[in-house]
Amino acid sequence: MSGEASPPLTWIGPAPSLTQRLSVLWIGVVGVLFPGVGPLLLGGLEKAGRLSAMEIGLAGMAELAAMGIGAALLGPAFGAKRLRPAAIACGCFLAALNLFSVQAEGVALVLIRAAAGLPAGALIWVVTGMIVRSPRPDRWSGIYLTVQTLAQLAVVAALSVFVVDRFGPSGGFVALAGLAASAALAGFLSPRAWSALPQADDASPKADKGGLPSRRGWVALLAIFCFQAFILALWIYAEPLSRQSGHAPGVAGLAFSISLAAQVAGGSAATALAGRVSWFVSLAVGVIAAAACLLVFAALPSGPAFIAASGLFGFAWLFASPFLTPLAIEADPSRRAALLGPGASLLGCATGPLLAALIVGERDVRPAVWLAGGLALATLALIAGLHLTRPDAKRREELRA
Repeated sequence: MSGEASPPLTWIGPAPSLTQRLSVLWIGVVGVLFPGVGPLLLGGLEKAGRLSAMEIGLAGMAELAAMGIGAALLGPAFGAKRLRPAAIACGCFLAALNLFSVQAEGVALVLIRAAAGLPAGALIWVVTGMIVRSPRPDRWSGIYLTVQTLAQLAVVAALSVFVVDRFGPSGGFVALAGLAASAALAGFLSPRAWSALPQADDASPKADKGGLPSRRGWVALLAIFCFQAFILALWIYAEPLSRQSGHAPGVAGLAFSISLAAQVAGGSAATALAGRVSWFVSLAVGVIAAAACLLVFAALPSGPAFIAASGLFGFAWLFASPFLTPLAIEADPSRRAALLGPGASLLGCATGPLLAALIVGERDVRPAVWLAGGLALATLALIAGLHLTRPDAKRREELRA
């Protein structure tokens, strides 16, 4: 344990009921479903001739970027006092756009998926509001990440077995529309409003007026952005790395499955350790462990080594992720940076693959590994800088007085 600030052991504002917590959690899970389901449906659209290979990348990147914008801008535009209208309206809007995706193709489909990212991001903003106001944001973040990973696994499995083989990718979009509609219904059970967040200690009057994070909060958001860019810059090229290593076709698929299971284990471990281990130690260990896997991937290893590295990478990814929230909260006690964390995270998820795509070659995708390594070092530098320059306990009390 370190001398870091401990989060308050009470909710900021009235504690939501169990029904409200479950409703908000489901709203957030639906908002983040497409990144897990997208490869299945977009790949099916390419096979059906409705998307080119380039358009698959554009659609995925555009939706992730739009989700980041939705979480950072569209959700706050509704405001903390209008949670139910936000969840209901965005759930309905997302359902409609999923239905529009049934018949669309080419550029039109790319634009529709980009538009779908906006309400999805706003749904993520709703659950983020609960997480940052909870007594243990790291624990609730771990719960959310673990549940969303399990939900993505379940939805992908259900679509693969019961929907896509029979109705094609269009049936998958209809199913997603139904899930989005369920988020709109859950909106009726969500809290009416979130309580106001505290004022940042080091925020300028201009920043406070605009509801923006403090200066240290922006540094924390940059660390969150770099972390997710690091992870996705590598992971988006996991299958090509497997092929370049000369593995059998089934190795990459097995590696993905092992990684997903390890992600669930990593999120569960983070949830169990929340409040017991400092965010800095947990986050640093997770980043270093994931970065160590880069050395294995760069060496073009054997199949078993590749699968093992994929498992460790997935575990470290989801183990570290929940501690990004307490990082942002300690950097900016107003919790405004933490509220914008999902936006920074999703923008990082979109930017990492984009940067990697600019430097990889047709025969050698290892430059993506070196890019990921640079982003991992940047992440470590930023979190270490925040940790080493944090105010001491006496100074924090003076700031709060």
